[in-house]
Parts: sequence; C-alpha cells; structure tokens
Amino acid sequence: MDRWQPAYIGVGSNLEDPRAQVLAALERLGDLPKTHLVLASRLYRSHPFGPIAQPDFVNAVAGILTQLDPQTLLSELHAIESAMGRPRRHERWGPRVVDLDLIAYGRERRNEAELTLPHPGIVERNFVLYPLAEIAPDLELPGSGRVADLAAAVTAEGITLL
Repeated sequence: MDRWQPAYIGVGSNLEDPRAQVLAALERLGDLPKTHLVLASRLYRSHPFGPIAQPDFVNAVAGILTQLDPQTLLSELHAIESAMGRPRRHERWGPRVVDLDLIAYGRERRNEAELTLPHPGIVERNFVLYPLAEIAPDLELPGSGRVADLAAAVTAEGITLL
C-alpha cells in the first residue's frame, strides 16, 4: 500500500507510572515503519470505564499518517503493547500498563472479529472523544458523526486535563 492514510490511536495506561507509559507509547508510535506521528493530544486523567475497581487512567490520542494497512497497523500496536509489558490475554476493562486502540483509519468502516472501525463505543467515551476533538475536531467518524459534535454530547464527568 503506497498511499498515506490518516489514522487515530487512543493511548491509555493506569499502571506503573501511567503518565510515563503514555508518553513512551506515543514515542514508540513515531517509530513505527511507514508511519509518521503527526499530532498528539495533551494528557487527560480519567476514571476507569467498566465494572472493575482500579486506579485512574491517563489518556491521550495520537494522529498518524501511515502506509500500513489497518490489520498490519493493529498488529504493530499489539507489538508495542507486548514490548511495554501488556500480556495479550488480559481482563476486559481491567487495569493495564498500556492500551493502544485503533480508533479510526481514513474513512474505513470495518466490522470483523479482530478489528472494528471506527472503534466501537467511541461515541460514549469522553476519555477518547475529548483528546480526539483536541487534535481532529472536524474528523467525520463514518457512521457516527463529527468528532467535535460527539465530544460536545458527552459529559466531562470523571475527566480532567493533566
């Protein structure tokens, strides 16, 4: 694939110095093959999503340009997670050293067992929408709408700028 595609990646951590983990993950995104890290949001602290009691998260969103196809990009994200100490098998919505989610890839819509684009549940997650709106407010998420409008529709409850 020779064409450059924009993609957005959610980055989060709530273990082992989460701020440092998020910054390290952002740096590693810039080292991916055939990929340029173009923008990164500021860091946000957020309450955990889901039913498990755990520490607060630090979250950010990265905007990249890549020549990797979506599946290869996802594999590279998993490799970063593994290299940073996240086991492949983990508790859903549980604590994690690092979490990298492919939020959007160009205008692609995909619903497969391993990859759904745009990332499911984004429209209700302020810890994704607020940092994404900071770097790409006019991004249209296929099937969901404009990021700035989606961010305006969720509350700021449980999220603060670091």
